[in-house]
Amino acid sequence: MNFDLEKYNYSLPAHLIRKEPLEKRDSAKLFVYNTKTDEIFFDTFLNVDSYVEKGTILVKNTTRVLPVRLHLKKSTGGKIEVFLLVNELKPDDIYLKGIVDRKLSVGDSVFFEDGSFLTVHHQEEQFFYFTESFDRGLLEEKLFLYGSTPIPHYLEDKENTPSEEFLRKRYQTIFAQKGASVAAPTASLHFTEEVFEKLKKKNIETCDVVLNVGMGTFAPLEDNFFVEKRLHSESYEVEEFVWEKIKNAKREGKKICAVGTTTMRTLESLPLSFPEGIKVLRGETSIFIFPPYHKEFVADQMITNFHLPKTSLMLLVQAFLENKGAKRHITELYDIAIKNDFSFYSFGDSMLIL
Repeated sequence: MNFDLEKYNYSLPAHLIRKEPLEKRDSAKLFVYNTKTDEIFFDTFLNVDSYVEKGTILVKNTTRVLPVRLHLKKSTGGKIEVFLLVNELKPDDIYLKGIVDRKLSVGDSVFFEDGSFLTVHHQEEQFFYFTESFDRGLLEEKLFLYGSTPIPHYLEDKENTPSEEFLRKRYQTIFAQKGASVAAPTASLHFTEEVFEKLKKKNIETCDVVLNVGMGTFAPLEDNFFVEKRLHSESYEVEEFVWEKIKNAKREGKKICAVGTTTMRTLESLPLSFPEGIKVLRGETSIFIFPPYHKEFVADQMITNFHLPKTSLMLLVQAFLENKGAKRHITELYDIAIKNDFSFYSFGDSMLIL
């Protein structure tokens, strides 16, 4: 592999990893980088409308994070954690896919508090495939009753772990509607009704896509990903009128602002036009966006968080910066953010790239 991933490494002081969200979502810091003028501005997210042009189309991901971490019991009475990958579940799937934190064998059952259970049908590498003793339509209800919200390991704090009730509200966007994700589209966590009101006054429209975020977003990058130009697969759903609205806006010279890497990944995965008669396109994307990316991005601008070192998320943002002719590398921007006490990762501060 010729790609030098070490260029995407950086040193982050521990105190800049924000472990819990700010009391007010839109009080997060905003790092604004104008790629045309090479100017950098610092502000708060509440004022994001000040930097986005009138008439811009803001595209956001309305997926939901589901409480997929289940603490169940084995037939021996021992505890076991089952992490269900509901983001990969399709309507016609027979089995529920998951990973576990204890030894489990084919034929073993693990039990919910109400006596219902999951049984291991087969195993493929680290993944287990379960059948359930209850109607599939009750799965979501059981998750909300017995599951807990999955959060990245760097947010876990044994001495000060946020309550499940708190996480279900705050590790979730205010516009989460449908879908099933195992991680939040974190660039969207800063939005409030007040922010949307300010955007509306400036004639900045919003439209929605759904991309169900999987665990692959945290997975280390392997050499074969660069060779195949493929990453983990995630499912998406986009309505035809939304895609037409975005394409028409571009033809009219309006700006498209993608909220987060998940939205960007969705837009870059869509076909030029939907198949005839299809009003809602549901598909899978394994697109891996890294520099050099020899294609014009659908979005002209993006809102993003500060990501973990050497991740696919950083590479996507750098590809976007290069396509816009940015004079600075993403790590240079991160170094400036660190020197100015910006917080990083899921509950961290925000960046707007113009």
